[in-house]
Amino acid sequence: MQLALIFGIVIAAGAVIFALQNNIPVTVTLGLWSFDGSLALLLLLALGLGVLVAGLVSSPAVIRRQWAVSRLTRQVSDLESRLAEQEKRNLELAANLAAERAARPQPEPINATPEKPYFGLRTLLGGGRETPVPALDKPGSGDSTP
Repeated sequence: MQLALIFGIVIAAGAVIFALQNNIPVTVTLGLWSFDGSLALLLLLALGLGVLVAGLVSSPAVIRRQWAVSRLTRQVSDLESRLAEQEKRNLELAANLAAERAARPQPEPINATPEKPYFGLRTLLGGGRETPVPALDKPGSGDSTP
């Protein structure tokens, strides 16, 4: 916005300098109307008329933008207040949850993996059976358990 204002001031200053250097008397005729004046006056009048037309053309857009900004500002403030309420509610619920957890005894955690039974060296060497196998079988006893 400030850059546009500076640019407009530079253009206006250039137009004034141009008009002052060209101050020749001229006659402007429009239909039945005729006007005699200096070229500088007519150039400044044309510049002012152009600024007025540009302002009138752009004013509806500026007004719509201002309405949109005020509507969005109001919407942001509503959302911020809702957010603050939700954060307050969240803190209350967290405090209630902490109080409930403190009031209730905590059960012991269940071990998800059962403990493996202890297998001795004999069991491991015997082929992974649960009952130990004797190291030497007597030949001919006929009782060989696999």
